[in-house]
Amino acid sequence: MCKIVTSLSGLLLGAIFIFFGLNFFFQFIPVDAPPEGSTAAAYIGALYTSGTLAFIKFLEVLGGLLVALPKTRKIGLLLLIPIIVNIVAYNALIAKDGFHMDVALVAVLALFLLFKERSAFIQLLATSDCSGNKEGDGNNSCQL
Repeated sequence: MCKIVTSLSGLLLGAIFIFFGLNFFFQFIPVDAPPEGSTAAAYIGALYTSGTLAFIKFLEVLGGLLVALPKTRKIGLLLLIPIIVNIVAYNALIAKDGFHMDVALVAVLALFLLFKERSAFIQLLATSDCSGNKEGDGNNSCQL
């Protein structure tokens, strides 16, 4: 059951990023622009005119594809987590137009997958090989 929930979470998170990343390039659905003259409009405008937004959307599509597949989920999360943090920060600090269920869903799905894959990510935070053994002896058992 837990494996099914994890797989479905990865597929859903991946589908969200693939769809909205591709929407930037192909405009399947219209996206409302922030109010003219607002901080949000200036921020999005700077991202758009510099080409940064296109690069971010490319990374969203790539990360979405990777996170949807169990074998590449970890690298997909490494690409998407910084983007998700920025989406949450944008909505909380710049847009300030209320609670967004879609942003909350993306954050919860990512946190769930991050928790399920925590054994792989804890090694990135370790200052040693987590076991007290010498580096390179093959014993990499990091635990929370």
